[in-house]
Amino acid sequence: MKVTIDIPDALLAQARNTAAREGTTLHALVEEGLGAVLVRHRKRRARFEWREASFGGRGLQPGVDVSDWSSGAIGVWRPNAQDKE
Repeated sequence: MKVTIDIPDALLAQARNTAAREGTTLHALVEEGLGAVLVRHRKRRARFEWREASFGGRGLQPGVDVSDWSSGAIGVWRPNAQDKE
């Protein structure tokens, strides 16, 4: 696809000199540079952030020890399991 953009004269001259020195085209140099910038921006945005998901409950239920996975898992995977113990 062809696109027209405005580039300052000094930057264009520098880009043409660099392309000639590296034995490539201005087109290839611009494409490589734009691709590198887009990758850098994508990496910055890729961080996942948890949203606030609290719902105003009364906190942990009695008997749940947050340092012991199995105590919480019993209530999640087998409802009423604690009642039967």
